[in-house]
Amino acid sequence: MDYKASGVDIDAGNEAVRRIRGLARSTFTPNVLSDIGSFGGLFRFDAGRFREPVLVSSADGVGTKLKVAFLAGRHDTVGEDLVNHCVNDILVQGAQPLFFLDYLGTGRLSPQVAEEVVKGMARACRDNSCALLGGETAEMPGFYADGEYDIAGFIVGVVDKPKLIDGRAIVPGDVLIGLPSTGLHTNGYSLARRVFFELAGWKPETFVKELRATIGDALLATHRSYLPLVRPLVERGIPKGLAHITGGGITENLPRILPEGCSAEIDRAAWEPLPIFRVLQARGRIADAEMFRAFNMGIGLILACSPDDADDIRAGLERGGQARAMRIGKVVSGDRAVRYL
Repeated sequence: MDYKASGVDIDAGNEAVRRIRGLARSTFTPNVLSDIGSFGGLFRFDAGRFREPVLVSSADGVGTKLKVAFLAGRHDTVGEDLVNHCVNDILVQGAQPLFFLDYLGTGRLSPQVAEEVVKGMARACRDNSCALLGGETAEMPGFYADGEYDIAGFIVGVVDKPKLIDGRAIVPGDVLIGLPSTGLHTNGYSLARRVFFELAGWKPETFVKELRATIGDALLATHRSYLPLVRPLVERGIPKGLAHITGGGITENLPRILPEGCSAEIDRAAWEPLPIFRVLQARGRIADAEMFRAFNMGIGLILACSPDDADDIRAGLERGGQARAMRIGKVVSGDRAVRYL
């Protein structure tokens, strides 16, 4: 017996590292002091750029969106989803990303698939000026179904303490501005897969007229990074609070930034949900309350600001290429709940 006969191919692992190394190097900044393959990633932190630097970290995954990637045989987008999700999670506290690490676990390692996954990660890291510092690829025979894998991401960023965003300054009367999502992003896929693939009987290649795309393409639409749009506003200290609308939808995520004594009123007529949400709700006969709790409903990020800043913020976002920034509600007195009008 040898290790390969038991299901672990060291040569395949080495080939995966060879393919990945160049992709990771393409994201390196001058602060990266190590190479892929080191036991630990080295990053020189320039604390002199900040008066009171605060490190912000987060970890997340892509969830069962991976199942859609497996069915479609497409692996070049989920890595991008992973990075952008993590970038947004620290952005809402005002942080800019410094470096990212990944974990990929699989039953039988395919160097080609690993390369495609990391290609998406590297693309997103470059777009977000974030170094892909290192990671782990684990081959665990018998643990995952054949042809399947899981990925997780870990990010570290920094914010100057005076610019830290925590929602404490939010008061009744503040305005809520919504930034559109590209689709489901990375949440709600267990329900979406059941509706589309089990109840409707569709395949990833099924063309859906209402979506003007195949259901596979619609479901694999990349999770948007809001860093390029929101970063200039953060630098100016304008947002009082930022909520990344992920699992739990607006209903569960917006209260996370509301201080005691505040609630939110959301005007559902302020925007038109993306077609995929309408098709999903109709096909699955899903109640409105469940839709707003399971999905982002076309709003991927919510920004809370003073009424005096609302128009300037929307104009700035439009100049940044986001013409659909929408005033979707306001902060009112209450018990940290969301009410839909």
